[in-house]
Amino acid sequence: MGTQTPDFLELLKTLVLYGVDFIIVGGVSAVLQGAPVTTFDLDLVHSRTPDNLERLYQALVDLDAYYREPAGRRLRPEPKHLSSSGHHLLMTRAGPLDLLGTIGAGRSYEDLLENTNELEVEDLRVRVLDLETLIEVKEQTGYAKDLAVLPILRRTLEEKLKKEHE
Repeated sequence: MGTQTPDFLELLKTLVLYGVDFIIVGGVSAVLQGAPVTTFDLDLVHSRTPDNLERLYQALVDLDAYYREPAGRRLRPEPKHLSSSGHHLLMTRAGPLDLLGTIGAGRSYEDLLENTNELEVEDLRVRVLDLETLIEVKEQTGYAKDLAVLPILRRTLEEKLKKEHE
């Protein structure tokens, strides 16, 4: 897998260049909304329409993406794999990328769209899952790492709402 520092901006630029429809979720979503957390991969929920899967596949080829796995084999994702509701844990030339067909209680890209904000990152416009929904999803999953970050996310949301009402 290498020890490179992830370049989330390079990942996002490539996905945007290929016109991929996605929502940033997870740690990067939290950081973009002001949460003081550390994350080591980029988590995205992608649209699973046939056209978007083809664009996503082309972006992944460009990024030299392969599945992260203990045996060290370089298995490449295929469009048919990306159409599943499951998780695809990939390594790319720009760092780790987790593609998620659904999150939480089976919520897909289309289900999550109304709970996103469009943010500007450098010169890119990207969709980011809002903090309220991110908190809800992490509560649903119940993973130890998700539960550990919940107090930070809740506090960030409180501060954000307080600023909006000032």
